[in-house]
Amino acid sequence: MRRNQTGGIRGLVEWVAIVVGAVLVALLVKTYLVQAFRIPSSSMEQTLLVGDRVMVNKLSYRLGDVAPGDVVVFERPTGAPGGADAPEDLIKRVVAVGGDTVQTVDGRLVRNGEPVDEPYLAPGSTTTGIEQPVTIPDGQVWVMGDNRNNSSDSRVFGPVDESTIVGQAFVIMWPPGRFGTL
Repeated sequence: MRRNQTGGIRGLVEWVAIVVGAVLVALLVKTYLVQAFRIPSSSMEQTLLVGDRVMVNKLSYRLGDVAPGDVVVFERPTGAPGGADAPEDLIKRVVAVGGDTVQTVDGRLVRNGEPVDEPYLAPGSTTTGIEQPVTIPDGQVWVMGDNRNNSSDSRVFGPVDESTIVGQAFVIMWPPGRFGTL
């Protein structure tokens, strides 16, 4: 009888150790490697829809540089509009990096004097709000939502420090019918 009790306790301890180990691994992965984020607004439509869940690579910019076209999650800047229930992280597309100059001309985004090809925008979309050229300081990026008429972005709060970027969104995980890379 005593042998069965010892075996039962040992089995319970093993299961507890497995569960604790799995929780620790999950926390390490979420903290340092990848994390899921839910899209709370329509600012990135048609690329990302309200309710989509994306996976974000948190190592991407420790190993490489931010580039125009990247979809990034970053900490909400102090100048960003939003109330007490506003998400603490935002997701937008990088359209310019440090040293670049951006402006809007005739409804198009212009970077370094050249119109930017933006196939991710909905047909007929126009980009406004940067009437005078803005040069992005080194160590910062200019971000904009793909739904340009419904996005509070760098046109509102200015450039974003690269140090506040959480990571690069790389795949839509949910809903299953929208699964795909960004």
